[in-house]
Amino acid sequence: MRSDGNTIMITGGASGIGKALAEALHKLGNQVILCGRRTAALAEAAEQHDGMAYYQLDVTSPESIAEVMRRAIADFPNLNVLINNAGIMIAEDLQTDAIDLSASLATITTNLVGPIRLTASLLPHLRRQPAATVMMVSSGLAFTPLAMTPTYCATKAAIHSYAQSLRYQLKETSVEVLELAPPYVQTELMGSDQASDPRAMPLDEFITESVGLLTSGGTPQGEILVERVKPLRFGEANGNYEEVFAGLNGAQHLDE
Repeated sequence: MRSDGNTIMITGGASGIGKALAEALHKLGNQVILCGRRTAALAEAAEQHDGMAYYQLDVTSPESIAEVMRRAIADFPNLNVLINNAGIMIAEDLQTDAIDLSASLATITTNLVGPIRLTASLLPHLRRQPAATVMMVSSGLAFTPLAMTPTYCATKAAIHSYAQSLRYQLKETSVEVLELAPPYVQTELMGSDQASDPRAMPLDEFITESVGLLTSGGTPQGEILVERVKPLRFGEANGNYEEVFAGLNGAQHLDE
């Protein structure tokens, strides 16, 4: 993906990684289109940057996806980058007698079905561009799960797998497929406390390192991996997966 001159659509663009990534790519000289559920937050974010656009989008709704993609292609015929960033992360208790599946189903619809629908909707247009990119935002937890958020981790593992298959199928086309796998970052994904948690990577540091890798071609196998996510990503390959898993999950042993 070239560093400037793109027309980029980012879902989940009103806050967190999506908003920060949008701002960084806008500064590099790209047309950026924010998408998300909260119209007021999108408008506020876009108004801070001259030329940034936005659409209200519900990634859980096939109708919303179809309408926004139709409008975006008409308004921005040079649209050539889709960044599937929108997601939710909800803790789940699987030890109760009556497990509530509402969080699981919402997570699957938002984190997995949404990106698949969006990609399928925009892909015919992207394939007609001289150079295009689909970026899937997964997580370090796709490779080493956090047990308290089982469905979130499962959806991110699925996104990783989907990106691999999509990359292979599109290898002879003009569409590049990338995967951005964040570590634990200071955002409000799981509440306001996360944004100031000293254990999390500062958001600006994550964005600076990620964009640096993206624009310098530092994406082996199509993966954008900051240094802090590599223990999670490569625990199994490095032979210390059990240690990494136990450390992530409160030093619990796998056989307990």
